[in-house]
Amino acid sequence: MGIVTMAIPVEAGAVMLKEKQTVLVVDDLPDNIDVLVGTLKQKYQVKAAVNGELALRIVQDSPPDIILLDIMMPGIDGFEVCRRLKADYTTRHIPIIFITAKITIEDEIKGLELGAVDYISKPISPPIVKARVRTHLALYDQNRELDRKVHVQTEELHETRLKVIQRLGRAAEFKDDDTGLHVIRMSHYARVLGLAAGMNDSEAEMLMNAAPMHDIGKIGIPDSILKKNGRLTEEEYEVMKTHCEIGARIIGEDSSELLQMAKTVALTHHEKWNGKGYPGGLQAEDIPRVGRIVAIADVFDALTSKRPYKKVWTVEKALTLMREASGKHFDPTLFALFVQSMPEILSIKELHNSHPE
Repeated sequence: MGIVTMAIPVEAGAVMLKEKQTVLVVDDLPDNIDVLVGTLKQKYQVKAAVNGELALRIVQDSPPDIILLDIMMPGIDGFEVCRRLKADYTTRHIPIIFITAKITIEDEIKGLELGAVDYISKPISPPIVKARVRTHLALYDQNRELDRKVHVQTEELHETRLKVIQRLGRAAEFKDDDTGLHVIRMSHYARVLGLAAGMNDSEAEMLMNAAPMHDIGKIGIPDSILKKNGRLTEEEYEVMKTHCEIGARIIGEDSSELLQMAKTVALTHHEKWNGKGYPGGLQAEDIPRVGRIVAIADVFDALTSKRPYKKVWTVEKALTLMREASGKHFDPTLFALFVQSMPEILSIKELHNSHPE
């Protein structure tokens, strides 16, 4: 049994007033999945996975509204699935309820410390499952609405913060982009892609604020290398590669989530999906997802902008090259979402364009 999606068909002529919320059920026993699907399918769209690996894949491709997660599974257990989801900026907001027969006090404390919102014991009681899911989805909706209101109320503060960080990013970007608009465009591209990948508004906003710092380490690279008209020598390229670690050191250690994300982006935006990037040679999901998002936004804008070492590429030519690199340089799932978001990307490009193509 692999991935299962349960959805109730809409009768001809019916009107869906509100799209059903999605519940992801993860359990290695099909009988347990059947019970939970049967309990929830009338009110929710239900997806299911029989192991942790499939669950992570489903969440990456199409984030659910809530997850019901077994603990004892072969391979990646429920604790590890929860840890990975809560460590990822694009998925940490999804509420997780553990459904398990393993319910010692120590296990419950561990699960809650990892970020789970609740436990339900097996064998399950359908009324309890329905009540807990309804309660936590309601809390999730309330938190999203509160988040939206806070976002509106602090819009001016966000805008001021964005401008300050953009200017810091532009201090480095002016070395090889005399308009400084690269950091503005690519940070907006990153926000669009972050939302498409499942980030909520606040997280996508934080990514937009963090992304301009991706190349702050260029401050430490000599102009003779940054502004060179021509191919870098092997020695020069090795110097250029150090800007990631220089940037991470400039940002440093800080309790601010924004600066923590900025440091992650600065350090990982040149890693590649196939493990052949730098500075860490990280591969696939080992690369923080925010780094993978910024990599796509950064390369697209670099290709479609004028630089000392290249002319402006057309959008079509840039996407062709990036499509060929999808699965090698870029996360293929994220790149597909980027292409789907192209109308919004091009609107941003037009709005912040310093030179007509």
